[in-house]
Amino acid sequence: MTDTAQTGREAAVFARIEAFRRRRPRLRDDVVTLAHGAGGKASAALLASVFLPAFAEDEAAAQTDAAVVSLPSGERLAFSTDSYVVKPLRFPGGSVGHLAVHGTVNDLAMMGARPLALSAAFVLEEGFSIDALREVVADMAEAAAASGISIVTGDTKVVDRGAADGMYISTAGVGLIPAERDLSADKVREGDVVLCSGTIGDHGTAVMLARGDLALEADIRSDTAPLHGLVEALLEAAPSTRWLRDATRGGVGTVCNELARDSNLTVVLEEPALPVRPAVAAACELLGIDPLYVANEGKLIAVVAPDEAEAALAALRGHAHGADATQIGQIHSTPPGIVVLRTTFGGTRIVDMLVGDPLPRIC
Repeated sequence: MTDTAQTGREAAVFARIEAFRRRRPRLRDDVVTLAHGAGGKASAALLASVFLPAFAEDEAAAQTDAAVVSLPSGERLAFSTDSYVVKPLRFPGGSVGHLAVHGTVNDLAMMGARPLALSAAFVLEEGFSIDALREVVADMAEAAAASGISIVTGDTKVVDRGAADGMYISTAGVGLIPAERDLSADKVREGDVVLCSGTIGDHGTAVMLARGDLALEADIRSDTAPLHGLVEALLEAAPSTRWLRDATRGGVGTVCNELARDSNLTVVLEEPALPVRPAVAAACELLGIDPLYVANEGKLIAVVAPDEAEAALAALRGHAHGADATQIGQIHSTPPGIVVLRTTFGGTRIVDMLVGDPLPRIC
């Protein structure tokens, strides 16, 4: 077979795969399952079938980390909301209180916004310990102070014993987007560089081991952290940064699939470059889980222009939350809309969006 014929055959295969993957997600379930909260294909189907038809005027804008609201003054606000149902409430490296602050701060930061204020709403189960509540609230206050942001309003509800697994928290936040910033998948171009701010899979693995169900012990701590300072350092060094996303539910693999879908370009990842701690890699291997799909709470993925990649990496590595930053891939034009992983052994494989929920309730 000639090289031209082989190339044509591969292109036809990719085209069929892409046509299948681009079909609008269909919700086939009659009831909600844990997979609908995992951030992968089931979540996308629920969003597309239930929420977007009811609420979204612009479906693409509705699937970013925060909404952008234009004010009469010409300024733009980023507005985000999220809920936290992690189990257990405390885990090595943090708690549900830290997540509730960091998660919303980070969603604002991924839009290029400087966080201004948060709200917090608590759903408490009857019988929940007041001392435990004080500890979580103290964690939130500590996280907010360290992030330089105030929790300015909130709400509390109490439900019957057994109805809330202790505590659930919802936070919302607003931030101001500087006029010169415009981060979007539409800005991504062929040849751009994909950066990761540090090791992946730490949070999801730490939470799973903290549950104690697997009888595994390892020194793995959650990476939960506020990333707006890291974003400011990155954007100062690389003002042409195209796109940002924190790789939470569904991990780096799902986030990169969202990037490929929204940009209609190809994300090519290099497996040897993926930063995974040995302890996390070992735990994931034992559990049969790919670290690419494990949640993070203090890591971002950035797409930057090739001529700013070196400066961007230096800026990330110069910040406490980006010391292990590295280049993990590049943007190609074909085949469009997919994520390809170049493996350690020299082969390639397609990285699809997360299917199912291997690690439920990790945020």
